[in-house]
Amino acid sequence: MKSLTISLGAVLVLIGMSTASATDFEAIEARLASLVPDMDQVVINETPLPGVMQVQIGGDIVYMSEDGRYLMQGRLIDMETQADLTDAAKAVLRKEQLQNLDRQELVTFGQNDAEFEVLVFTDPDCGYCRRLHQQMDEYEDAGITVHYLAFPRAGVGSQTYDKLVSVWCAEDRQGAMDVAKAGRTPTPATCENPVTTQYQMGQALGVTGTPSIMTFEGDIIPGYVPPDRLRERLEALNGNRGN
Repeated sequence: MKSLTISLGAVLVLIGMSTASATDFEAIEARLASLVPDMDQVVINETPLPGVMQVQIGGDIVYMSEDGRYLMQGRLIDMETQADLTDAAKAVLRKEQLQNLDRQELVTFGQNDAEFEVLVFTDPDCGYCRRLHQQMDEYEDAGITVHYLAFPRAGVGSQTYDKLVSVWCAEDRQGAMDVAKAGRTPTPATCENPVTTQYQMGQALGVTGTPSIMTFEGDIIPGYVPPDRLRERLEALNGNRGN
């Protein structure tokens, strides 16, 4: 899938300048056709709100009036059920991307047969990431397995990035992660590694800080969450899905 080469802000400005007046899905497609290089990226669905359509453009979710005239950005909340319809739509997109993860490229703590498993985008120089790691035994006791992905907040080429490369290239990744999360520097090592790819995936999935917890179903739980509370959140998510 090609990436968007036009910002949503630019799309909004150009739509405001346009005078087309077609209707239905075709109206939205016609409005976007000259703005989005690859229309295969565009998926249009109805929303519970009359006259408003959900429009997926690559990895972004926006809303447009059915006549294609107005574009809206932000979250669509059902105040009666408190459901975040925008996040639910984004969860589907996140799930699709997470299905491509190679589990051999994750640094995993916990049991293979744990009741729950989560993905955690992590930075060893992040205080709350260290706090989460210090409680790894408690997460395991709560029936949660943690799969780490690299997310150096300072970016590719930073000292934190180098630490994460050393972790992923270590013979004992768990031991190297323990060292990094204790505020020390793991033994320097280099190899072909997924650190940059995981960092870019995190950005594409909407990660802006660490730790950022996700489920394989695409649910995102930002920030540090203590073991017992995380289990409660995971149980609630499973309940909402009818599991």
